[in-house]
Amino acid sequence: AVIDDEVTKRFRAEELSSWNLLTRTNFHYQFISVRLSVLWLSGVILRYCFLLPLRILITLFAMAWLFITVFPLTILADSEFKQKAAYYINLVAFRIICRGFSAVVTYHDRENMPQSGGICVANHTTTLDVAILMQDRPYAILGQIHGGFLGWMMRTLSKATKHVWFERSEVRDRKFVAERILNHVSDERNFPVLLFPEGTCINNTSVMMFKKGSFEIPTTIYPVAIKYNPWFGDAFWNSSKHSMVQYLLVVMTSWAIVADVWYLPPMEREPDEDAVQFAERVKSVICRRGGLVDCVWDGQLKRMKVKESYLHEKQRELGELFGEDEGVPGA
Repeated sequence: AVIDDEVTKRFRAEELSSWNLLTRTNFHYQFISVRLSVLWLSGVILRYCFLLPLRILITLFAMAWLFITVFPLTILADSEFKQKAAYYINLVAFRIICRGFSAVVTYHDRENMPQSGGICVANHTTTLDVAILMQDRPYAILGQIHGGFLGWMMRTLSKATKHVWFERSEVRDRKFVAERILNHVSDERNFPVLLFPEGTCINNTSVMMFKKGSFEIPTTIYPVAIKYNPWFGDAFWNSSKHSMVQYLLVVMTSWAIVADVWYLPPMEREPDEDAVQFAERVKSVICRRGGLVDCVWDGQLKRMKVKESYLHEKQRELGELFGEDEGVPGA
């Protein structure tokens, strides 16, 4: 039987070579020692009885700050004052949010930080990628409309700054995305656009195929590589397994979220280069800097389920090929 592949394992949490004292990373529990068990239990008490309540309070304060400070901006006309106010409101809000899940982030090569009039593209592991980047400077976010808590955040942010939201299932909207991005980056007063060309969260061991749409726009691309340290907590959001609130609970009961962010030199499309080639070139730069595997597969594969009948048919064919019909379903 096929026990591993290079694609589907990117859609689940990264496996650690040793235990980091989090139950969720120890799938095959075995008793090791009394000392280690006591250490683990002490960690549980610390994380759930002290860190979790404190982190929830900090996050609620950040939400209150964002809501209260953004509201006055809705009645102001577009001006330099409103732009500066939105800049610092976003900066403070996301720095508090990052404290809410104990983010420890090291930023490298800040001289390459994205500027207005350009597009920032990064590998995608979690919605927290946005907070990690926006605590260093605000962006205009390009992304899919969500409901629930995440949807509330998106609506609140939109009151202060211009963002580009779209429905994944609405093809007509996606046709207008490129035009809306171009209009946005044409205005130097707007924040640079932040987008994740993979279109879905991957477990931070690799980077999947970049969609070519954003690379067709004639503007400067600012690549950013984000690499998380899984020893302190898994930042990967498996949206098919956890809701946003459930995921935040997992994050807030981890030790910390530790990450490195590299701002890479700006890139532009070459005259003899099409959008697909440009996207691949940008992706390879991000992979090399972040130490990630460069995958050619589309990340949307994680949303596609193979029929059981098709699996059984292929298993039967492989069984006949290798002469191992025993134990094969339907054989």
